[in-house]
Amino acid sequence: MRRRILLLSVGMTTLVVLAFAIPLILLLRSTTASEAKDKARNRAETVAYYVGDKDHAADDITAYINGLPAGPGKISVRMADGTTLGDPPPGGVPTPNEMPAGDGDDGHKGPPKVGNADYRDLPGGVAVDVGVSTPNGTASVCLYLTEDELYAGLTPRLLILVGGSLVVLLLSIAGAELVSRRLARPLEETASTAERLARGDMDARAPTTGPAEVAKVGSALNGLADRIDEVIAVEREAVADLSHRLRTPLTALRLQVEAMPDRDSAEELNTQVTSLERTLTAVISAARRPQREGRVPHSDAVEVTRQRAAFWEPLFEDQGRELALDLPNAPAAVRSSAEDLGAALDALVENVVAHTPDGTPARITLTRTAGTVHIVVADKGPGIPLGAGERGRSDRGSTGLGLDIARRCAEAAGGALTLRRNEVELTLKSGPEN
Repeated sequence: MRRRILLLSVGMTTLVVLAFAIPLILLLRSTTASEAKDKARNRAETVAYYVGDKDHAADDITAYINGLPAGPGKISVRMADGTTLGDPPPGGVPTPNEMPAGDGDDGHKGPPKVGNADYRDLPGGVAVDVGVSTPNGTASVCLYLTEDELYAGLTPRLLILVGGSLVVLLLSIAGAELVSRRLARPLEETASTAERLARGDMDARAPTTGPAEVAKVGSALNGLADRIDEVIAVEREAVADLSHRLRTPLTALRLQVEAMPDRDSAEELNTQVTSLERTLTAVISAARRPQREGRVPHSDAVEVTRQRAAFWEPLFEDQGRELALDLPNAPAAVRSSAEDLGAALDALVENVVAHTPDGTPARITLTRTAGTVHIVVADKGPGIPLGAGERGRSDRGSTGLGLDIARRCAEAAGGALTLRRNEVELTLKSGPEN
């Protein structure tokens, strides 16, 4: 958005500058030519006064022309008798009879009479012709300016105009940058807040600064986030209340099962009741998670794995086992809460403790690939029997729910649970980085 604002501002400023610059260039060109013609006229009149002042010989006039200070234009004089002195222009010097001036008079006193200047467009330039009365008749003085001499002063003026235009453009860019930052930065932060909310970060809040319209959008988004918090809290409390209500009939059911005379059937039903109780406990725990966790839970798998390994380390030491960790230094965010991931790891490590002889080493390895995190719990025990991953099925005297807990955690995080002979792999989808 900032780029669009900058481009629009620069484009509009460029159009305005061009709208003023083009007429100014034409005006400067005309003014430069007029000034050059005025200087040429003054120079030609100076020569005309000399020619008409006295009865100068042709050699005197030629020497005078050659001795003039350097200046633009080529000067030539056509005497009353038709003689041309100096360097005539391409079109020649007009005859004295064609130039307006006073009548020649030997007795004339005072300054010579000089006629009005006449301008002629010639190939490659302009000629300025001035008529002057002399004792022998009317003479004409011609000063020829080339195109380069006529517009010699135009380039510096154009440079000043271009420099001023560039300064205006730079100032407009600086102003547009300030305006775009003031307008675009709150919008970008608001968009980032919306993305964080979509990822489940319910702590995200949009800025309420900047222009009134942008601040209004941020306030509305913050109100929506607060409302989402309230809805999540109400839903979780409702689920938790319903779960607690189920505990009473569940307890009654357990008592009835324990009172059954058929112990085999009672033991089988008791296993199912235990499974139901664990599920209910998990529902209550999930419902009472911190409200700010949001709709998409996430955690650092590296930190959770390190904490659970530290929890199990004393028991491993008592049993003479070694628990090795192979974890990266960088965090590995996954789309699973720390509680769920910790429960899954506890279930896998507990299987190692329960189903392998004392002294059997184990290793937990965590690796990252594109979009996924892999956690492998391996041991050097007898291996996992066929069908151990089915819920409630176990040939080792356990409930068979541990692997199912791990599987549900992986699937809830967009991954899967993979069983091999001596290892279990949790594949979890990567989550947002904290």
